[in-house]
Amino acid sequence: MNIQVVLEAKVKEAISSHYGVTLESVEFQPTRKDFEGDITVVVFPMLKQVKGSPVQIGQQIGSYLETEVEEVAGFNVVKGFLNIVISDSYYLNFFNEVKEDANFGLVPASNEAIMVEYSSPNTNKPLHLGHIRNNLLGYSVAEILKASGKKVYKTQIINDRGIHICKSMLAWQRFGQGETPESTGIKGDKLVGNYYVAFDQAYKEEIAQLIEKGVDKKAAEKEAPILLEAQKMLQKWEAGDEEVVALWKKMNGWVYDGFDTTYKNLGVDFDTYYYESDTYLLGKDVVAEGLDKGVFFKKEDGSVWIDLTDEGLDEKIVLRSDGTAVYMTQDIGTAIQRVKDFPDINGMVYTVGNEQDYHFKVLFLILKKLGFSWAEKLYHLSYGMVDLPSGKMKSREGTVVDADDLMADMTQTAENISKELGKLEGYSEAERNELYKMIGLGALKYYILKVDPKKRILFDPEESVDFQGNTGPFIQYTYARIQSILRKAEETHVNIEATVQISELHIKEKELLKQIQLFPETIQLAAENYSPALIANYTYELVKEFNSFYQQVSILGEADEQKKVFRVQLSRKVGDTIKTAFKLLGIEVPERM
Repeated sequence: MNIQVVLEAKVKEAISSHYGVTLESVEFQPTRKDFEGDITVVVFPMLKQVKGSPVQIGQQIGSYLETEVEEVAGFNVVKGFLNIVISDSYYLNFFNEVKEDANFGLVPASNEAIMVEYSSPNTNKPLHLGHIRNNLLGYSVAEILKASGKKVYKTQIINDRGIHICKSMLAWQRFGQGETPESTGIKGDKLVGNYYVAFDQAYKEEIAQLIEKGVDKKAAEKEAPILLEAQKMLQKWEAGDEEVVALWKKMNGWVYDGFDTTYKNLGVDFDTYYYESDTYLLGKDVVAEGLDKGVFFKKEDGSVWIDLTDEGLDEKIVLRSDGTAVYMTQDIGTAIQRVKDFPDINGMVYTVGNEQDYHFKVLFLILKKLGFSWAEKLYHLSYGMVDLPSGKMKSREGTVVDADDLMADMTQTAENISKELGKLEGYSEAERNELYKMIGLGALKYYILKVDPKKRILFDPEESVDFQGNTGPFIQYTYARIQSILRKAEETHVNIEATVQISELHIKEKELLKQIQLFPETIQLAAENYSPALIANYTYELVKEFNSFYQQVSILGEADEQKKVFRVQLSRKVGDTIKTAFKLLGIEVPERM
């Protein structure tokens, strides 16, 4: 039973009974810690419809609720705030309903499917810090949507064609002497990335040489022989040249092997993959249909456009005058293809940086104008940049913050801090290494996911591994503490499965139960807002509440056996909720720490 739903109906009844007015809505908020109560009715908004003093109105509602609602144990009115005390029996009944529910907070999957796209890298370099935020956001949003009752397909579109991959291919042909990931021991995506950097270095040298010969800088940038050769290679690829296509397949294969390792270490996965080499021609037929329907128009040079000035945007090209597609054409075609491939899709989430905000506004508008019903349920999960204290990332110069290196650094940072704090005495080396990785990755993921996606992040590795405050390791440590309590309870023969008969709650027990009760609605809210930050910060609040309970209430030292069993059961439920919440964020929790 949702107590707020019951109270809302009864507050409306009270107002109708006393004042003959039908309230449109009732505003609730948690009762402030310095007042007695559990849930507060805000009286002030009612003054638009009800004449009288806020205190008097509050008193009348409170008296009505105390009489009519069994769960209301008392009330007090402070100015225009009616603070309601909910009975302990209500919270005890709630706990008995959920304590054994392994799926507490999770909703079974419905037939409504949604596709979540994330990662979508280029195949000319390894994944970097920006990809980490993208993958963590996309994966977590997919898991949260699943938990909220949606059927979810995780996908990505890999940018595996174009001039960028040809640059790496050409540089490998020129400078690589046939080396491979196997012969060098270098991860495939890094090896290909090295040749992208090598191309850029050679390109700059050739520009400098042309400028020395008196060629204008802009002309030199266009006429550098290595660039012209890369462009020629792209033309050969598009024409299906066997030798070029074979090299392209080989080097992309190296990259995919490297990506798979990174994804595995990061703990993300995909249900399906799309490749630009397959999709870049999609959408042209849709443009032809859109011309017939009057959605698009053709300019004198033969290029095709859409006019979005009525929507506050501008004109946007969808087909060049030579008949070749632009990115927008491809994205239109790919969206339509996905619905053909998965007919139960009724919405898509695109996890892409905020520099593409305008692109997705246009894409979604075009799909709506083309008449696709699912276009009403498209969402751009836009996010800000991630910076490190050392500065921004660049890939051409080879100074990019590599995803693999960052994960390794996080594991090392966790090891250093754990050793300083003496946290892991009595562990084997293998156990310690596993734990360092769990703590380091947990710190990285939590630090990134606790922030609203739209905000830019300055990621500080040291700060993220702090064992105090709003961090992953602090929450992991609390989970491990709870598991320690459960082990000790078992060792001392506490019957944790016993049925408990208690009628009164300690204030700290009540506060903890109130926080647990918020978990299902937090999942729904996080799904509606595509925001892992809501799950992360909920978990932190739960952990803070538990630690306050742990410090002020005796658990295993409690003399009353009934209270002891209840507190152990309550601790277990908190642990289960932390584990479920962190799973939605892709974070593991340790049994010991």
